[in-house]
Amino acid sequence: MAPPSESEKSRSTLREILAAGLTIEQLYVLVAAVLVLMNARLFYGSLKMQTEHVDLWFEPNKMRAIFEGTHPARWSAPLDDVFIHFDFARATARGYPFQWIEGNGYSSGGTSLLYPFVLALGFLAGDVGLGLAHFAAIVACVGTFATLLGARRMFERLPAWTSLLGPVTFLSVGALNWTLFSGMEVAVFLAFWALSYVLWDDLMNAIEDGVATRLQALALGGASALVVGSRPEAAPIVAIYGFWAAGLLWKKKDVRAALSTLLLVGAPGAVIMLGHMIANKLLTGDSAAAGALAKLEMHHPYMTSTQVFDSWVFYLRYQFLRLSDYHFSEIPGVGYLVWPLALVTLFFKETRRAGILLWLSMLVWFCLVALNGQVRWQNERYTMPAVAWLLLLVSLGMGAIVNWAFTFGRKAALRYGSALALAAVAGLFVYGQAPRFRSQVWFFGRASRNILEQHVRAAEYLKDPRREVSRILLSDAGAIPYVSDLPAFDLIGLGGYGHLPISKASRQGVGAAAELFAHMPPSDWPDAMALYPSWWGDFVLWFGRRVADFPVRGNVICGGASKVIYSPRFLPMIHSNEPLFLEPYERLVDSVDVADVLSEEAHQFTWDREAQGYVGMKLLPDSRHPEQDLWDAGRVLSPGMSFHFLLAGFQSKGATLAIRVAPSEKAVLELSVDGKAEGTISLFPSDSWQEVKVPLPELVGTHSFSLKAVQGAPTLYHLFAAEPTGAQAERQ
Repeated sequence: MAPPSESEKSRSTLREILAAGLTIEQLYVLVAAVLVLMNARLFYGSLKMQTEHVDLWFEPNKMRAIFEGTHPARWSAPLDDVFIHFDFARATARGYPFQWIEGNGYSSGGTSLLYPFVLALGFLAGDVGLGLAHFAAIVACVGTFATLLGARRMFERLPAWTSLLGPVTFLSVGALNWTLFSGMEVAVFLAFWALSYVLWDDLMNAIEDGVATRLQALALGGASALVVGSRPEAAPIVAIYGFWAAGLLWKKKDVRAALSTLLLVGAPGAVIMLGHMIANKLLTGDSAAAGALAKLEMHHPYMTSTQVFDSWVFYLRYQFLRLSDYHFSEIPGVGYLVWPLALVTLFFKETRRAGILLWLSMLVWFCLVALNGQVRWQNERYTMPAVAWLLLLVSLGMGAIVNWAFTFGRKAALRYGSALALAAVAGLFVYGQAPRFRSQVWFFGRASRNILEQHVRAAEYLKDPRREVSRILLSDAGAIPYVSDLPAFDLIGLGGYGHLPISKASRQGVGAAAELFAHMPPSDWPDAMALYPSWWGDFVLWFGRRVADFPVRGNVICGGASKVIYSPRFLPMIHSNEPLFLEPYERLVDSVDVADVLSEEAHQFTWDREAQGYVGMKLLPDSRHPEQDLWDAGRVLSPGMSFHFLLAGFQSKGATLAIRVAPSEKAVLELSVDGKAEGTISLFPSDSWQEVKVPLPELVGTHSFSLKAVQGAPTLYHLFAAEPTGAQAERQ
């Protein structure tokens, strides 16, 4: 009998140590559970410490109640986006799934389809109000623990004890912990992903052994559907499962099984994706989700395809550098050590399959996140799933190196040298990560305090019955409608309202978003505004009367130093869609409200270039009522730029086109009708609204028009087509 190898000796020794107690598998579960709870205690402890006495700062009269313990402790979350999930969860629990606020109608603004349903269970169980954050914390811990349980499968081909590296490494980076425990859906997403990985590994093993069944493929498809449901952009991640399994069957020349496996694995997730897109299209008018319209650079109205690509390259590079230079270590250069350790997994057969899958998943995720123009904000939370996979790769790589060094009786110098080298790298990483980890723990608590003292306090102010608020206009403020339990209109568009394309409009400027008020019943117009003044330019100056503000101390997460409450005055918007100078004998044939995306879409408004004209707005005296102002939003027509549109309903001769402008400099436009040039239009500087009238050729029915800026860069606000009626029409 051959003498035992060093690897067998080490495993035997470890087994002897554990013989009287836990098995490796049980020890792994214990280590994972303890580390999850320890990390959760650190982060939620920081939250509790920093939020416990918030009320004391702003309301000293509560001091006695606070110190006697009769004033309830208040939880929060480090991200306002968490409260957007809470909004969706409450609406779901009340019987209005996929609505941000019940009554607002379907919204595609949630980043997860399934997570609100999970949180709704907590709401139904009695965790209402800020108490839902407690339930979200439990879900985060369970999701993280489940992820680690599934991740153990990756170490199956390595000595069992190496799996203990997984939980330690996975929870070693503060930024990932910050996101996992934040209350966002990442922990649930990774838990579903871990389940799908285990089922995929089972399927792959069964295919290799020739015993794979359709039920296994269908089970993987179901788990993949959960992954897609928790984060719809994960569809390319789970597609890797299906193509890899189908490819292995194809290699075995079982074409029928390959195709059926691809279908069974991919169909459930594809159904969710397609169903989501169809619902978005039918209920919002755009197949893309509101979050994608608001954040992805490919939907930016003012960027060309070249600029979008350059931005994508920038954000791809940004993620790599930000993680390596900042999140992974405080010591310059040390953060880059994780990448070669992750790469090691590709060189050993024991880790190659898991390594390839993790690398593909990570790289695909980096590429997807690079499309997001907001990747730099909110502690790089969008990148964190890729960080989770990277850290699993690192733990696998370390396990593979140790296993290689201690197998086949390798020389002692190699064995212990490798162990010492890994220990040195790990020690250096821990030393560099420790201050980052501590700062993330503090940051978690401070961010939670910021949300509590600004957004939550603003919400409590607004929900006071004495305010008589019926609907709030807000932005980046999920906590305000959640805590106040009042209807709201989200100016960014993540919340949604009926079929209005708010995200698409808001991306083009506040003027385009405000134009949508014309499509709302006046009774639904907001009677309070909770906005950051610096975000919306002149809008809050023109339409808001400041009534209260809620500052934040030591701001690290809120969009501004103070959330300001305004009493709105929207009177200047009411008659914006009416022509100023329509003659008594004229009738309005048709009109295009420039910068109103619904009006533009209805008139097939298009540009002669990729990037659209910038949206601007003005507030000037109304010539019909000089004591009142009239507001309108429009688009800049840059030199050489032209746009095209349709006008319908012409019936007689003598029609005119009135162009509403208020130019700051001289400009010249060229008008074409049905592709034929009809002359030029001169515009002259003015501090008041003008509606320049241009005679049109004889027209009947629907016709195409084009306006081109020959000189200057005027902003066009409204286009009105009118024609004479009655006797005047006959004289024409």
